[in-house]
Amino acid sequence: MDIRQLRYFITIVEQGSFSAAAAVLNVAQPALSIHLRNMEAALGLPLLLRGPQGVVPTEAGQVLLQRARLIVDTLASAQQDILSLGTDPAGEVRLGLPATISGIIAVPLITQARKRFPRIKITIAEAMSGFVNEWLMQGRLDFAVLYSQIAQRGVQWSAMVREELVMICPNLPADDLASSMELSQIGGHRLILPSGSHGLRAMLSDAPLILPSGAHGLRAMLERAAEAEGVTLAPEIEIDSYHNIIALVVSGMGASVLPYHAVAAEAEKGLLRIRHFSKPTLWRQAHLAHLTSRPMTRAAEAIGALLREVVVELVQSGVWAGAKLVPPDAQNSSADELVD
Repeated sequence: MDIRQLRYFITIVEQGSFSAAAAVLNVAQPALSIHLRNMEAALGLPLLLRGPQGVVPTEAGQVLLQRARLIVDTLASAQQDILSLGTDPAGEVRLGLPATISGIIAVPLITQARKRFPRIKITIAEAMSGFVNEWLMQGRLDFAVLYSQIAQRGVQWSAMVREELVMICPNLPADDLASSMELSQIGGHRLILPSGSHGLRAMLSDAPLILPSGAHGLRAMLERAAEAEGVTLAPEIEIDSYHNIIALVVSGMGASVLPYHAVAAEAEKGLLRIRHFSKPTLWRQAHLAHLTSRPMTRAAEAIGALLREVVVELVQSGVWAGAKLVPPDAQNSSADELVD
């Protein structure tokens, strides 16, 4: 096998069909089929399964895909670094971000990068943290910002920031709703209010708890934290969209638990109320992660350092509301969440 065949194979898998790959590569479809047959003959195993919906890699194909991406990316990185010696860093850097963090980091990072490193192209992939995890492990990203550390070797972690999680409720008179609550006061599938809430207990006893689904990293963290307090979470409404969760709370449909920064603007406008947890307070930690098997290009090193600078500026300026920088001596912490 050679580099050309590996590039062809990667494109076929990513496009899901020979015809689509042929169009992207500007190569005749029969030629791609011949290259694949030659690869399968050399390895003695089938690499793709063909079906009415296109092609998918076999188990052997999955292994080859991961290694092929690493080989092709390593060669491209070496070429970029050699060609850019004595000049500003150049090339593409691929960064994966969960949606809530992307809304804070993406624009200032790209703005600063274009000023300082005009020859670097930043490609940002935004998705739920589970998908970002998967893309990182597949070698499709140079960096990822993740809340939960992957229990797998070959990933280097650097904790950057931790952010407070808060309860958000429909906007109610300030003297009727306490500004803080204990985590154990969330019970069953309903929102349980402190005894000092008077008439609000009856008002919100019919309001459901609204949370992301079990596939969401935030939900998994909340369930672990609640279980430690002897509480079972059973929300009535599950939706994997912070925007829609906030809209439901604002409309009076229920209450939720989200990062402080994600709801600070709505709270400032008086659209909803924020309640801080006590006994314990609730935080989650964001890490910058990359595969140790992927060589770090000059462009990636530059963007990684710039990203950390941007995070510090956002936290210190108050733009990243409810966040604290992780001290340097704790940046290699293995904790994926902090419950104080």
